[in-house]
Amino acid sequence: MATVGIGCRDMDVCVSTMESFLNLDKPMLLAWLAQNGQAAYRAGQIFHWVYGQGISDWQQMTNLSQPLRAKCQEQFSLRCGRIERRQHSRDGTRKWLLAWPDGARTETVLIVDGQRRTVCLSTQVGCPVGCVFCASGQGGLERSLATGEIVEQFLQVRQELQPEERISNVVVMGMGEPLANYENTLHAIRIINADWAFGIGARHITLSTIGLPKQIRRLAHEDLQITLAVSLHAADDSLRQRLIPWAARYPLEEIFAAIDYYFGQTGREVTLEYILLRDVNCSTADADRLASWARRSRCNVNLIAYNAVADSGFAAASAETAERFAQRLKARGVNVHLRRSRGGDIDAACGQLRRKAAH
Repeated sequence: MATVGIGCRDMDVCVSTMESFLNLDKPMLLAWLAQNGQAAYRAGQIFHWVYGQGISDWQQMTNLSQPLRAKCQEQFSLRCGRIERRQHSRDGTRKWLLAWPDGARTETVLIVDGQRRTVCLSTQVGCPVGCVFCASGQGGLERSLATGEIVEQFLQVRQELQPEERISNVVVMGMGEPLANYENTLHAIRIINADWAFGIGARHITLSTIGLPKQIRRLAHEDLQITLAVSLHAADDSLRQRLIPWAARYPLEEIFAAIDYYFGQTGREVTLEYILLRDVNCSTADADRLASWARRSRCNVNLIAYNAVADSGFAAASAETAERFAQRLKARGVNVHLRRSRGGDIDAACGQLRRKAAH
């Protein structure tokens, strides 16, 4: 039985004839239960099975009546993605290629750092931004993900963990531009944050964007204490537009005005992400320009080691260059963190595993 899009904010992304239960938040489920003559306490029972126990079969929810189980099974799917491929790196990084019912594929990554387990979620199939050094956007944008498809990535990864492991952090910086799929991305973040779902604290959730000023201003009023990260990668408009085609729409002055607005409304400092590309964006002048923007808007800076993408024409800056760049920023009063490369022995760069599977 096909259903209306109870939890799907953009019907273009609903690819199954059955509604994903993972699209629903608590008010939506309570409304559905009331419409079907069920008591409100059933919501807590269902959420416990789905999110607490990770159950993916309605018939295993033994404290629900058989008629309710049958009704839920008729109307809602609990999982629709399938793990098509797994990769494990020597440094603990793990990557999964998920296949969806329409044949679309997305990637999800787990980053291991001591006791911390950070899951990196995708929000789109492909990417519309077209960064010239990135594999995600080389085939363009296929479609956006539904709320439930974003949430399901978390469930799929958690199911793969060892009993002693627990996901502690979430970064929404996988395939796609999250703020170009605004409604579904924010709805998914609220579910991931909710105490009836995964209970990941907002301060342990980071959303990464190339910088869409209108959406950044809108995000400032969402009452979510998440970390906003802007993928800058160049500190002047000319170079940035060569690296990021979409940057032509959004001059740096507009992006940083939106960052200032976001900080003013939330009190949350924004992080600037900057991939260091050999002989492209890591000169002393580049560091000085980046420092000027960061100091103006009280931004932190994450310097990222580049994971090479075949045929891109780009290479990672040397360790010496990266350290020199970081020290230059620190000397200019910038709070900077130099992130080391992860997953170098697997298809580490975002989009590479999907790209390989397509060929």
